[in-house]
Amino acid sequence: MEYYRPLPEGIRRVGVIGGTFDPVHYGHLVIAEEVYHVLGLAEMVFVPAGYPPHKSDSLVAAAHHRLAMLELAIANNAHFSISLVDLERPGPSYTVETLRLLRQQWGEQTAMYFLIGWDSLEDLLTWHDPAGVLEQVSYLVAVRRPGYNEESGYRDSLEARLPGIKQRLLVVSAPQLEISSTDLRTRIAEGRPITYQVPESVEQYIEQNRLYQRI
Repeated sequence: MEYYRPLPEGIRRVGVIGGTFDPVHYGHLVIAEEVYHVLGLAEMVFVPAGYPPHKSDSLVAAAHHRLAMLELAIANNAHFSISLVDLERPGPSYTVETLRLLRQQWGEQTAMYFLIGWDSLEDLLTWHDPAGVLEQVSYLVAVRRPGYNEESGYRDSLEARLPGIKQRLLVVSAPQLEISSTDLRTRIAEGRPITYQVPESVEQYIEQNRLYQRI
């Protein structure tokens, strides 16, 4: 990871990882832990989405189920926590609004490190108010696969389309597990195993509540 400017003394560095977590899996947890360690963060906060506008037709599990699974998944990690800010507000879960609410709650003594997949950097340009997203965060942490070679001039291209992103962009290499929530839901519906892809407690919760099963 490249060098990044130090923050003033007394600033608490907090990672933020958002998503539907439908269901949460080891891919989410591995990335969160790696970024926490590499950047020396004080805490990693998971923010489950309430009503994601881009998944309104495909979201399967109710919010209380997704939250319960996330609570089980991080129960044994003291530096993982959950924010309900997105679940407790009405309307679509636009990232910029979520980050503004977190900024209001945490104040200026907290530096937010917002995680995003490397492949999602292009998608960021199409998000609702991407400039507003940058305004709320201290750093945008792009997570990519170890050994990935960045194309020459790519960050300049991003900067030209979204001014200010270069000075806030951090790139962290993290293990990328080939696990997706979409695939997990499909596997469950088809009666295939998900053992070793999600924490055991999450697998048990899914079984007990008959989530993602075909009727």
